[in-house]
Amino acid sequence: MASKRFAVFCGSKSGADPLFEQQAFELGKQMALHDIALIYGGGNKGLMGAVADAMMANGGEVIGVIPELLLEWEHGHQGITELRVVPDMHIRKKMMYELCDAAVVLPGGNGTLDELFEMLTWNTLKIHDKKIVLLNSNGFYNHLIAHIDNMFQQGFLYEAWRERLIVCNGPGDVISCLV
Repeated sequence: MASKRFAVFCGSKSGADPLFEQQAFELGKQMALHDIALIYGGGNKGLMGAVADAMMANGGEVIGVIPELLLEWEHGHQGITELRVVPDMHIRKKMMYELCDAAVVLPGGNGTLDELFEMLTWNTLKIHDKKIVLLNSNGFYNHLIAHIDNMFQQGFLYEAWRERLIVCNGPGDVISCLV
């Protein structure tokens, strides 16, 4: 298999459901076992830390991209292959998009949604054509999926969004969709 790099967007916190962290860890493990490099936000806490730690524990390549502003909040991960410190969030997202072949979105907060919607927008505008996968851990994104369906039904999207965003329920499904 050709070398692949997946950007993983997710929370710097673990969330309330232990399944979120379990699936983040399992995704990192599966990516490493399939020789897929991780491009992520560079933190060592929460779901970000779980996916990066799983990658490193299984011999994977991990490139973190963190803005100077978040070094203290997200605790830049010092145990990864490479940590790139950039001036701001815009450069972080642009660099992550440029480095990846596909994107996977796990549970997270506002920043994760920002990254998801920027990727979707860029994809719709044909700025890139990278696959985007939403890991809907234990139904975390059910309300968002319903809202996006409503945006489509109400005529605010230019095309059927499910052609741009693949929804998966588990880490194994994510790997199957992208490999």
